[in-house]
Amino acid sequence: MAATSMDQLVSLCKRRGFIFQSADIYGGLQGVYDFGPLGVELKNNLKAAWWRAMVYERDDVEGLDAAVLTHPKVLQYSGHEATFTDPLTDCKKCKNRFRADHIKDGKCPVCGSTELTEPRQFNLMFKTTVGPIEGGDNYAYLRPETAQAIFTQFRNVVDATARKAPFGIAQIGKSFRNEITPRNFIFRVREFEQMELEFFVKPGTDLDWLETWKETRMNWWYAQGLSKEKLVAHFIDKADLAHYSKATYDLEYQFPHGLEELEGVADRSDYDLGNHTRYQSELNIQAHVHENKESAAKLALFDDETKKWFVPFVIEPSAGVERGVLAVLSEAYTEEVLPSGDTRTVLKLKKHLAPVKVAVIPLKRNQSEIVKMAHDIKNNLLKTGIGRVMIEDSGNIGKAYRRHDEIGTPLCVTVDFESIEKTPATVTVRNRDTMAQERIAVQDLESYLKNFFLK
Repeated sequence: MAATSMDQLVSLCKRRGFIFQSADIYGGLQGVYDFGPLGVELKNNLKAAWWRAMVYERDDVEGLDAAVLTHPKVLQYSGHEATFTDPLTDCKKCKNRFRADHIKDGKCPVCGSTELTEPRQFNLMFKTTVGPIEGGDNYAYLRPETAQAIFTQFRNVVDATARKAPFGIAQIGKSFRNEITPRNFIFRVREFEQMELEFFVKPGTDLDWLETWKETRMNWWYAQGLSKEKLVAHFIDKADLAHYSKATYDLEYQFPHGLEELEGVADRSDYDLGNHTRYQSELNIQAHVHENKESAAKLALFDDETKKWFVPFVIEPSAGVERGVLAVLSEAYTEEVLPSGDTRTVLKLKKHLAPVKVAVIPLKRNQSEIVKMAHDIKNNLLKTGIGRVMIEDSGNIGKAYRRHDEIGTPLCVTVDFESIEKTPATVTVRNRDTMAQERIAVQDLESYLKNFFLK
């Protein structure tokens, strides 16, 4: 099969209800997308898999869900107000705007003109008014990343959990960046979600932890269905590092539009905690809950061996949810030529990511006994906790199979006349990937599906 194109994914996503352009009836809002009935399921399943791997399966990570509105001082001392910018240039001829570092050969990508303005820095953060009066200090930012809230809540989390290094704080949430040129479908957008971990370690151990987390994150993406041939770790040159980074790996995936970053794994050293600590010291704020005055204003941990306080270094694996969705869709999209000569489109998603786990199909939508049995089976399967189970009552078994192949449903359960006429009652179970069908007793269906989804 040829490589999946972006046009194929965009068409599938709109046709089957994965992703829509936001405000589509008004011409759309550039760089903003809405996730439809199937898209929200896929997105939630990906986030749930990340949370399970990061928090539930580890004994050294706590969770956080922080506010989107961000105090301006947080982003001042994190360096975002001064450095969170992209170079902006305008085409004098066609009036379009572009990131200057995306311009090739000094020519406008739209009209080919070389009449471009000198690049100027454009701050990517969205600012908003807080309270009824505009102006002055009555403003906040929509957070450009989820990380800073983790750093500013570091002391509270440590006090509440008594954690010692190494440990992490995980968060999934919305972030906002006023991208100059959103592009490539949901790859680069203005409103997106991040899955981010800040992992706090002792200075001197950070580079070893960077390697550990790089491997951990690569293996996790493989478990989501991404192939080793398409996912590579790129060590960033020192000259290209972000302002906060000591060392960084970009985990790059071969998207339909090219090899680009899916996730970053960065060694932020003590940049963030150090900056926020220095500001707190300037304000001479003393946290009353600490008996040790030395630690009172510091976002620090106590070393039981040295009996000294230290500011931890931070390893940050940070992935975009939308980019993750795009990657797993791209990897799963398959077109197969059947023996009949027809082409079958199938999303070979990993079972735990599939938006619909099981489709229960009544062979005759107007046959009351068949329909009732289908609904009874669906309601019983919901109790298993395997995920979304739905009734597919299109009335055409061939179309139902094609639809569920295309949206990635691993199994279809068909209730037919034999199901209601024979004892014990049986149904046909069809496998998405192999198209193989087998007859299963209804009383054995629950254990069959549990075994299928858990193995």
